[in-house]
Amino acid sequence: MANLKEIRNRITSIGSTMQITSAMKMVSAAKLKKAQDAITQMRPYANKLTELLQNLSATLEGEVGGVYSEQKPVSKVLLVVITSNRGLCGGFNSSVIKATIKNIEDNYQGKEVSLLTIGKKGNDILSKNYTVINNINAIFDDLTFDNVATIAEEIMSLFAEGKYDRVELVYNRFKNAATQITTTEQFLPIEPLSESASKVNVDYLFEPAKSEIILELIPKSLKTQLYKAIRDSFASEHGARMTAMHKATDNATELRDDLLLTYNKARQAAITNEILEIVGGAEALNG
Repeated sequence: MANLKEIRNRITSIGSTMQITSAMKMVSAAKLKKAQDAITQMRPYANKLTELLQNLSATLEGEVGGVYSEQKPVSKVLLVVITSNRGLCGGFNSSVIKATIKNIEDNYQGKEVSLLTIGKKGNDILSKNYTVINNINAIFDDLTFDNVATIAEEIMSLFAEGKYDRVELVYNRFKNAATQITTTEQFLPIEPLSESASKVNVDYLFEPAKSEIILELIPKSLKTQLYKAIRDSFASEHGARMTAMHKATDNATELRDDLLLTYNKARQAAITNEILEIVGGAEALNG
């Protein structure tokens, strides 16, 4: 059994760890509230804009912006992988990295695959085995639509120039603080409506001309889609970190309690031995 000093040192160390994990949990909880409100408020707008764009995509051929809906034979693929800059958030980053690797192995064997990583953690792992054309870390310091729009414009330009035939986003979609859903979704070309959805008769009145609306709508919709994905990932990160730090605090509390019990037993045993020694010495003197 470890001596009393070693146990006391371990209890003190675990107490310090508990303070850190508890503080990190509270910080993440505060950040999560703001991030959750942001993604919850923008989802209806982003989903409706995507639905509108998909409804129009069937008529884009030959129109302005049709380049973004052009379906090509897939030989060159760009995966936009969204992770975080920091760890201590459970399986948040590893789930995205695993999903990226599985996607490449299952769907793009023999294809030319490149990555654009958003977040340091994903880049640190994936850059060892795959081609990373760019790594963007600073976006989370000032997560605004304008900053994300710059990234979206770069991706759209690469696709329009024919450097890639397909662009996909891999990220964690926020469900709640304890649940993040690893998602892979097509970014470019614009996915047409499913057969069942296309049967719905939607009649739009265009004002001004349709080509002008499409010219404005497609880039805005794509930028919004990327912004929503990064916002989803940002909220998921804080939810995952809050949950991870909550579990770490609980585990530290349990370990501290076990050590306190061990410490008290060892202390009681030491006191009992001292009493026995004193009684034994007194008996020897009396004898």
